Amino acid sequence: METNVSNKVRNWLAAASVPIIIWTVIPLLWILATSLKSDAALADSSQNVLGNFWPKDISWDNYKLIFTGGAKDLFLPALWHSIVVCLSATVISVVLATFCAYAIARLTFPGKKLILTTALGVSFFPVIAMVTPIFNLWRSVGLFDTIPGLIIPYLALTVPLSIWILAAFFQQIPWEMEQAAQVDGATSWQAFRKVIVPLAAPGVFTTAIIAFFTAWNDFVFSLNLTSEHARTVPAALAFFTGASQFTQPTGAICAAAVVVTIPVVILVLLFQKRIVSGLTSGAVKG
Repeated sequence: METNVSNKVRNWLAAASVPIIIWTVIPLLWILATSLKSDAALADSSQNVLGNFWPKDISWDNYKLIFTGGAKDLFLPALWHSIVVCLSATVISVVLATFCAYAIARLTFPGKKLILTTALGVSFFPVIAMVTPIFNLWRSVGLFDTIPGLIIPYLALTVPLSIWILAAFFQQIPWEMEQAAQVDGATSWQAFRKVIVPLAAPGVFTTAIIAFFTAWNDFVFSLNLTSEHARTVPAALAFFTGASQFTQPTGAICAAAVVVTIPVVILVLLFQKRIVSGLTSGAVKG
């Protein structure tokens, strides 16, 4: 009986998810379709099908524009900045969060719960509220429009979230395994490096993906803390211009959006189970 009920619930959930998936996918398909339209197709709906949705003749002009055309000087450096800044912020935040989360999970000290609560609270802190003081400070110390000046604020976004997720994973690892390694003669560092870290690898990997997504999608910090030497793709899209002041670069912006979305989509499709596992563990433990 329980199996029948479970199957019914599963079927209802599947049916309810269909309109949600459609509602989510349509904007993504619209961006893809717009990136494949020529300037003429963007201006003339008769050159499109499905109610001006999909172009009759696919054009790669917008992709040529951002990779080899006039927009390459803006897009390609921004793409490189995004890769460098996001990977650096992810590596640093995961390393710092690993040690901090391990201490929270294994050690007993005053204020441990307060640290976890603070980390969770910082994760929900409005980013826009931090921009003005950081902007003024960065202009004073010379970090404005630099790669380090963008990595450091990203750590404020990724480290607290990483600590919360990794603390839940470390709490799931049996304490006896580390004690057994120490009984066999391993030091605390050796037990951590050879026993705990391999067991926590799935959690560390999940945390790294989530931290990377958080940094990759940031717009506010990149827009306000950079000028042109460290600007990432989300902010660079706001500075795309058309062939003239009367032309909107809609196709080029959509092409760039598709390019920067592809890595995110691939990572999600390949590691969706680990991402869901990390979010679930972080929600129920602590």
